[in-house]
Amino acid sequence: MNQLQTKLQMYIGGVWADSASGDVITTINPATKEALATFPRGNQDDVDRAVKAARATFESNEWREILPAERGRMLLRLCQLIREQKDELAHLETLDTGKPLAQALADVEVAARYCEYYAGAADKILGETIPIRSDILNYTIREPLGVTAHIVPWNYPIQIAVRSLAPAVAAGNTVVMKPAEDTPMTALRIADLCEKAGFPAGVVNIVTGYGTEAGAALAAHPDIDHITFTGSVVTGMTIMKTAAQQIKPVTLELGGKSPNIVFADADLDEAAHWVVRSITQNAGQTCSAGSRLLVEESIREEFVAKVASLMSALRIGQGLENAEIGPIISEKQLARIESYMQVAQEDGAIIRTGGRRHTEAGDGFFFQPTVIDGVKPEGRLAQEEIFGPVLVVLPFTTKEEALAIANGTEYGLVTGVWTSDIHKAHWLASRVKSGQVFINNYGAGGGVEMTFGGYRKSGFGREKGLEALKYYTQVKNVAIKVNG
Repeated sequence: MNQLQTKLQMYIGGVWADSASGDVITTINPATKEALATFPRGNQDDVDRAVKAARATFESNEWREILPAERGRMLLRLCQLIREQKDELAHLETLDTGKPLAQALADVEVAARYCEYYAGAADKILGETIPIRSDILNYTIREPLGVTAHIVPWNYPIQIAVRSLAPAVAAGNTVVMKPAEDTPMTALRIADLCEKAGFPAGVVNIVTGYGTEAGAALAAHPDIDHITFTGSVVTGMTIMKTAAQQIKPVTLELGGKSPNIVFADADLDEAAHWVVRSITQNAGQTCSAGSRLLVEESIREEFVAKVASLMSALRIGQGLENAEIGPIISEKQLARIESYMQVAQEDGAIIRTGGRRHTEAGDGFFFQPTVIDGVKPEGRLAQEEIFGPVLVVLPFTTKEEALAIANGTEYGLVTGVWTSDIHKAHWLASRVKSGQVFINNYGAGGGVEMTFGGYRKSGFGREKGLEALKYYTQVKNVAIKVNG
């Protein structure tokens, strides 16, 4: 494993560089609060340099004339390099985010799979022939959009960075990426691997910095052709307004308040295992976390007790120790989670387990896995995204009531349904308002092939699978008069 670099640089036009301002930011390990590295505090000038580099490469014959199959081979080489460097990448990801090493290794493998998957799709982005008249040959071409902006969150840095980079490059675009200021290290390492994989200079550019500075400048840049953003609803709204002023398309993957709906006829041990896993993975800092437990009233006490027991038994600790739950990303986020415990008290809800900071794992930002019962469906605990290992319990008596509660938030990202009655499962799947529905499982292993995206304030556009390629291409219609 390479020694950790303590001074990082941005990657623009194939060159490693500092910010034009010379200012830097320090990233810390949330498990220990120790400084990890400094990196450039990018600004509008840095973003402009990166966009110009990406535009020059996109318009160049070098990139335009590379066959789609060769773009695929570049992605395959990147996939191979990621797998070869998996231990180093996972180590960096764990230091930066605090997540358990096993989860970081899984994220690295998913990043490799995105490269592998879209490598295979690069030469299969097809148009259509459309019958018009006998003397007209009419067909469509799917062309790359141009320069795509990618604003990446802190919770799954390597996985989400490559999730959008791979289809964008497979389709022939060039990329300017802004990783989160809390977690820039693996994105910069991916840029290094892209260079080693043979990507021409300017295809992948990484500008580090704060979202309010570098991120805002990237979203507002007039020469960006598409924006992909994953993060909060509030920031997504700001980016959407900015994009509207430029008439730019956006793909938004925003928050969630996803339910697991558990019926009395389900395999309760299996359901409990996945209910716990879906809210504690990455310490609950997951947009698709199963943060609401909708449980049939007849099994409420038994099932909630089972879940609370599993939650309280989880080992909390530093990511490099491969504990089951690592730290929260920052003091700010930890304090936000704590504020919801005050809401629970004010609402008269019952904290069945957890509810406090965890101080036994060291000096980091740890919070106990928490189950809150007696929650009102219309209350803040059931409506707002807490983004921590906090599960709220909502009972129901009929499938109709379960559906109403499930659909009773502004979000619509994921739903889990647990039942042995396939008719009940299909009934709910056809009516619930969410982009993904899982029956008797949750997440299906996070498959890269599965279309992912939200309804309502969970965003729009789709990531993952072949569907994602539609959002990195535009359709051109060609009609040719045939002599005859």
